[in-house]
Amino acid sequence: MAATPAPPQAPPKPTWDPRRPEPPFPWLRPTIRIRLTLLYGGMFLIAGILLLSIIYLLAAQAVNTGNAPLFKIVDGSNIGVTSEDCPAVNGVNKVPLGTFNAAISECIDHQRQVALDKLLSRSLLALLGLAIIAFAFGYAMAGRVLSPLGRITRTARAVAGSDLSRRIELEGPDDELKELADTFDDMLERLQRAFTAQQRFVGNASHELRTPLAINRTLLEVHLSDPGAPMELQQLGKTLLATNERSEQLVEGLLLLARSDNQIIERKPVDLAEVAEQAVDQVRGEAETKGVLIRGEQKTAVVQGNGVLLERIALNLVQNAVRYNVPEDGWVEVTTEIQHGQALLVVSNTGPVVPAYEIDNLFEPFRRLRTERTGSDKGVGLGLSIVRSVARAHGGHISARPREGGGLVMRVTLPV
Repeated sequence: MAATPAPPQAPPKPTWDPRRPEPPFPWLRPTIRIRLTLLYGGMFLIAGILLLSIIYLLAAQAVNTGNAPLFKIVDGSNIGVTSEDCPAVNGVNKVPLGTFNAAISECIDHQRQVALDKLLSRSLLALLGLAIIAFAFGYAMAGRVLSPLGRITRTARAVAGSDLSRRIELEGPDDELKELADTFDDMLERLQRAFTAQQRFVGNASHELRTPLAINRTLLEVHLSDPGAPMELQQLGKTLLATNERSEQLVEGLLLLARSDNQIIERKPVDLAEVAEQAVDQVRGEAETKGVLIRGEQKTAVVQGNGVLLERIALNLVQNAVRYNVPEDGWVEVTTEIQHGQALLVVSNTGPVVPAYEIDNLFEPFRRLRTERTGSDKGVGLGLSIVRSVARAHGGHISARPREGGGLVMRVTLPV
């Protein structure tokens, strides 16, 4: 009889624990709260000790002043009294005892009031000096304690410019700020891996998608070049060639949209006027065919960015303005200028009336006016989506508003 097989054993438990190990004495951890408490508590303690010491010295001086003799007897046989600090007893000779005692009391009260006034004035001056020192010391200490936050902020700004290789690497006590910095570094590490994987995927997809479409286009063009091919086959080939061309445009648009979603790392001076002129030259033939006049003045507006992507902005806007225009007497106006420290590219055109509530839908992928999906030969529905992504990658934005009488006014703003 065969032996019964032993049940499978459970896999060993992992020895690595991703969670942070708990310290043996968590209440001894030098947290930022404890450090600030000790810092400001010590500051107040030192300031109090200094203030008490100063008040003690001033009070001792005042008491010594109050103990000084107010008067002296100048004639023992015939009592005569004189005093520099108490003018009330000067010339008091052969007077009743009550009058003499009243003068002495008045002198004592006057001397006490003088001592208290001096004590008050000097205490206020000491308090003012200590307050200035305390504020200066507190400002310096607060800057020292909060300096890691400044380092975290500078790293975050560098990362906002797509420099994902930056790390904080904060050194110091294991407090809340170091924990925040370490968490931020871990997040940057994961983001860098994700963006690297995305760029690798975009590169691979670019090759894998373009190659079969290019092969299909070549085969179709070869078959269409055969003069002996039947008319039905030629018509089918032209239809397939147009479909293939549309697929190529869609792939190029999607890849460009994926690349333009990231910030631009390598920036060079680019003149928007030259970019706009290049776009106008490329679209001029199509505009003449449709009877659309292109006009406008392009003034110099130099920005820091990627020339190819910026040219895509102008080209997409001008193409849309020409294609979505009126059948007769249409025009497109393209202007560039510097305004309020920013570079502007404005493309206006005649065309159908666009409701204001549908403006936002125009910037969504595969969306057109009053249509959910693409369904015409005017494009693949990614033009304005690419424009918005490229503008955001350059730190700018695009806005659109309906034009009176029909058409749109597209306004791209980029930092100089």
